[in-house]
Amino acid sequence: MKTTVTYPIAKDTPVSHLPFSPVVRVGDLIFVSGQASVDTTGKIVPDTFEGEFRRSIDNLRKVLETAGSDLKHVIQTRNYVRDAANVPHYNELYREYFSAPFPTRTTITNCLPPTLHYEVECVAVAKA
Repeated sequence: MKTTVTYPIAKDTPVSHLPFSPVVRVGDLIFVSGQASVDTTGKIVPDTFEGEFRRSIDNLRKVLETAGSDLKHVIQTRNYVRDAANVPHYNELYREYFSAPFPTRTTITNCLPPTLHYEVECVAVAKA
């Protein structure tokens, strides 16, 4: 059986000018590249940590919907938090979008450029 690989994109999907796809769907698995606080043209939208977190998750949601999934079908996240002091707030905000049983998760701190507070990538499954 041949597995289908697609690169779904919609006009409101946040894009980047860097050489990567925002999302790749392989059968029922969906791999989403890092989503940050950017607009649909890829321009960074600076904000507070919370503002950037929410915009990044909203971008993640848009990309997942384009690929036939949603936040409830996320099975793994990788999170990048610029300032480790924001980790407690990050954990509070994360619980607003993901609930038990939580996706597997990795969080890396002190790793982003000064232009970003937060970035998230994920693996999800397609909705049935």
